[in-house]
Amino acid sequence: MTTLLASDGTSTGSSPRAGRGLARSVLRLHRSALWFWLLLVVVLSATMLWAYGPGYDAADTDLRERCRASVEACHFPDGSAFHRYDRAFSYSTLVVTYFPFLVAVWAGAALIARELETGTAHLAWTQSVSPTRWLTAKLAVPALIITAGSAVLVPLHRLMWTQDVGLRSIDWYDRSIYPSSGTVPLAYALCGLALGALAGLVVGRALPALGVAFAALLAVFYLGAEYRLSLWPTVTVTGAKALNLPDDALQLDRGVITDEGTRIANNMACTDADGAAGLRHCLADSGLDEIWATYHPKSHFWPLQLAETGVVLAVAALAVTAAFVLLRRRTATEGVAV
Repeated sequence: MTTLLASDGTSTGSSPRAGRGLARSVLRLHRSALWFWLLLVVVLSATMLWAYGPGYDAADTDLRERCRASVEACHFPDGSAFHRYDRAFSYSTLVVTYFPFLVAVWAGAALIARELETGTAHLAWTQSVSPTRWLTAKLAVPALIITAGSAVLVPLHRLMWTQDVGLRSIDWYDRSIYPSSGTVPLAYALCGLALGALAGLVVGRALPALGVAFAALLAVFYLGAEYRLSLWPTVTVTGAKALNLPDDALQLDRGVITDEGTRIANNMACTDADGAAGLRHCLADSGLDEIWATYHPKSHFWPLQLAETGVVLAVAALAVTAAFVLLRRRTATEGVAV
């Protein structure tokens, strides 16, 4: 925090130069975290590019050779080339999915709470920068850096995943893939930043703030996973169409409609019928009127992503608002100009 105090008065004004000075101060103070993030982006980018190119090619070639020797090998990829590719794919996906938690615990502990705990934040407020501008810089600078890094990682991960169809065949709705694709990872990262900052202000001590920030983002992450499929209208089809959903569709429910018009879910009657004629015979023999199925087609990927992104960013906005309100009330009672 001494760097904030040593910005030779540039942060006391409201000019663009003062804002740039404050931003540089935040970068200098948290340069270790900045270098860690840059290194993470570089390593992950290199890993995913390798998995997309030479890693995939080697694994695919090895699989084809094994498949010619044994039909069973076609369905159960194996071999050193595949395992190297699989590790690169899995670890990259894991990091892209859960790096928002790193953001949350860092924001709670190092970005905010540590400066409150040591008293350097209060010293800065009285000597060089207002609390409001201090918190604005603390949030804006990391947000820009996180956004820039995510703009590299997420498209690369999606590129790697779309290449993977022939080896691992992971569907678009799989819980190991969906949170690391599209706009959702960035939304959770920014939400983690906001929740971490709020936790740091509320708790005021680094280690407890770390735990609170992690728990808060975990709750948001869990709720997102539980309710994301309800954020966009589903498609319901009846008759023979219910027997032949698209291969890449996510089936949510399936059932029957009785002659009285009652809809019964999770009923598999007549689902093994052969074609429309076989379905009609089966329904007549079973005393049923129709079968139905509810699903999300693959075309719902982006609507679901954007809907969840909007909800998560709304949570982040609420956390940021609460952080500024809390900071203003706290500094007002201490007689510090906001």
